[in-house]
Amino acid sequence: MSADLSTILRLEVPIIVQLAERKMTLGEALALVPGSIIELPKTADEELDLLVNNRKIGTGLAVKIGENFGIEITHIGTAEEKIQAMGGGEPRSSGASEEDLDALASALLEGQV
Repeated sequence: MSADLSTILRLEVPIIVQLAERKMTLGEALALVPGSIIELPKTADEELDLLVNNRKIGTGLAVKIGENFGIEITHIGTAEEKIQAMGGGEPRSSGASEEDLDALASALLEGQV
């Protein structure tokens, strides 16, 4: 494995677990105060979205771990999809080639990375 790839794989990225999303008017948002309740268009037993770089890479169910919340992953994208999400989009012609992504995906799947 190249030193560049090893360095890249040590980078920390924010992982976001999105409960739900709702649109509201600017007036409604400005009227929010402590104690306000926002109803979300999702039931308590629906899956949550797992995002990296604000891009969905998987889904899971909310779990309680002691006093903390967690997510039990029920679906995860392919290695290539995860790499593209972390990179900010489709590979550019001057960036990683499809072969590079395939090689990285294979290395990840084989536990070499």
